[in-house]
Amino acid sequence: MTKVIFLDAAGTLFDVRGSVGEVYGKFARSWGVTVSNEDLNTAFFQSFASASPMAFPGTELAKIPQLEFEWWQAVAAKAFQIAGVFHQFSDFPKFFAELYAHFATAEPWFVYPDVLPALNKWQQQGIELAVVSNFDSRLYAVLKALNLAEYFTSVTISTEVGAAKPDSQIFTAALQKHNCIAENVLHIGDSFKADYCGAKNAGLNAIWLNRQQEKLDLGKLPLIESQKVEEVASLDFI
Repeated sequence: MTKVIFLDAAGTLFDVRGSVGEVYGKFARSWGVTVSNEDLNTAFFQSFASASPMAFPGTELAKIPQLEFEWWQAVAAKAFQIAGVFHQFSDFPKFFAELYAHFATAEPWFVYPDVLPALNKWQQQGIELAVVSNFDSRLYAVLKALNLAEYFTSVTISTEVGAAKPDSQIFTAALQKHNCIAENVLHIGDSFKADYCGAKNAGLNAIWLNRQQEKLDLGKLPLIESQKVEEVASLDFI
């Protein structure tokens, strides 16, 4: 019996309008830096994939926002370096501060159309809802700006826990906020490894929200309790 549903944030509840490359490129051009949106988007995901997990174990909460900012600044700087235009910035830290603040607003994001119907139905069924995400602390502002915050009893993020999905520690931290055992919790997210495998290995039920209809290489599946993958393309399965 599902009593609580955990949901991932970016890629599950909401996503970037257009692409990260488009947003980064638009801001860069306002600083006189010309770069292809497509090249920048590819460079961003290359940089993001090579970055260490965004988690700062043993860090005081008051210091986390600055560490988050520095983590993202390093990812962005590497993206522009890969795209070959980093040297064109007159003041990259100032540019990045503006870009970083932009992503704390509603403007660069859109809410997937299947999200509100699902949240409303689950709420009407008396199911507690929570967010478990590897996002940074701007997530609180983003959820509020997108009119999603009111649906969630708790929000658990990797930077505050000190561990990022698929590490079971973040799921354990989220469970501690709800009077519920893992077997009665369902986690839904768009990342097969971070969300589906992470939740299953933490003892939760899980559904992979495969919005992009990715194909799995069955020979390279991470070890999970069951190789039968529970998968949906949207939240319309409710």
